[in-house]
Amino acid sequence: MTPRLNFPPALLLQAQGPDFGMKAAIFDVDGVLTDGRIYIGDQGETVKAFATLDGHGIKLLARAGITPIVITGRDSAAVRRRVADLGIEHAVYGAGDKAAAAQAVLQGLGLGWPEVAAMGDDWPDLPLLTRAGFACAPAQAHVEVRAVVHHVTAACGGHGAAREFCDLLLVAAGRYAGLLAEHLGTLDAK
Repeated sequence: MTPRLNFPPALLLQAQGPDFGMKAAIFDVDGVLTDGRIYIGDQGETVKAFATLDGHGIKLLARAGITPIVITGRDSAAVRRRVADLGIEHAVYGAGDKAAAAQAVLQGLGLGWPEVAAMGDDWPDLPLLTRAGFACAPAQAHVEVRAVVHHVTAACGGHGAAREFCDLLLVAAGRYAGLLAEHLGTLDAK
């Protein structure tokens, strides 16, 4: 099967980073992995909706050797559950200073900012987006965020934007077609 997905060559070159592919990808949660709305019920519980497309994209990144990282300014049981379900090993919850939180994680992984891609949607994400080797924002991101990133997705946060980001990184790393071919067989053994 020939992949149907394609991105402009100049964008793929930007997304490749220094060694033909990013080594890690940082994700914000609210507005990136969700639509940004927060539901708080009478008992104080927070409910969030996540797109399965995004989740599968994050799993594909990990299979391709691109470490997914979550850096979020909020903390909730729903987010912790989703991060655990996706097998994301590196996450910082309730981060007041996202750049410092990310720097600590990257240092632990032995990575520098040029090797990292990041996706965010609002002002608290700007320190990550301006440091990352490749920066992306969902379609509904704040105008100041859209102004500094390399790519704005066609999809909105919580509706496939993170998957578009993942697919772009996989194509840039030369891993997309191989992963697609593997999926034409069976996922039972994976």
